[in-house]
Amino acid sequence: MTTVSRSTGQVPTWRRAVLLYIEAAWTWYRRNWRSTLVSSVLTPLFFLVAMGFGLGSRIQPSAATDGLPYAVYLAPAMLASAAVQNAAGESTFPVLSGFRWSRVFWGIASTPVTAAQIAAGQLLWIAARITFSGLAFVLVAALLGAVESPLILLSLVFSLLAGMAFAAPLVAYSATIDSEGQQFNAVFRFIVLPMTLIAGTFFPLTALPVWVQPLAWITPLWHGTELSRGVAFGTLDLWPALGHVAYLLALTLVGTALAARYFRRRLEK
Repeated sequence: MTTVSRSTGQVPTWRRAVLLYIEAAWTWYRRNWRSTLVSSVLTPLFFLVAMGFGLGSRIQPSAATDGLPYAVYLAPAMLASAAVQNAAGESTFPVLSGFRWSRVFWGIASTPVTAAQIAAGQLLWIAARITFSGLAFVLVAALLGAVESPLILLSLVFSLLAGMAFAAPLVAYSATIDSEGQQFNAVFRFIVLPMTLIAGTFFPLTALPVWVQPLAWITPLWHGTELSRGVAFGTLDLWPALGHVAYLLALTLVGTALAARYFRRRLEK
């Protein structure tokens, strides 16, 4: 990733500074996108094929699947799950690298771009990555016959919101780490994986024990899954939807504020 130049001799506006960061990230990504293809696009699609068409061939349409083939039922939820998993990947080691290994954040901070603007640029780049991967997922899922309505494009919006609700607090946490990132093993093992299993991705939440269900309610993935699946199938109720959106926005805003704070603490001391 390149650093921001001082050549203009002027302090960039917030918008300009963030766009410069995203431009630098895009310059790196367009040369290295192949290295992210498996984790960001192919892995969710493999899950969709294995679960939706493999296991799903043994599951008959029923009330549990909203009367739909299992692959169709699964696709919007897998879109939300992929968004959250991609958010986890982009919010951990790449952020740590910017501080510790490549130290690119330090290079950018030596220019007129502020630490808070770097944090904002990183979060917006993560949002762009989630969107790119989500569009690729939707396209291939449609070609596989797992999409029955163009409304799944609205599911992409809600999946992005779920991904950012997880990414923003995680970026803030990653900005506090000054080790080799061993802490991320616990994040993936004890948060991301269980969240994927209990958030209603593969089966209705009511199939879980009653005492487990409140654990799912606090995860951004459950809220994203409910929104993504509801809008794709035209079953989304207004008031529950507003509650889901409010919760995800709150997580995103709090995480963004914390990320800016910890970036400033790290880069401006």
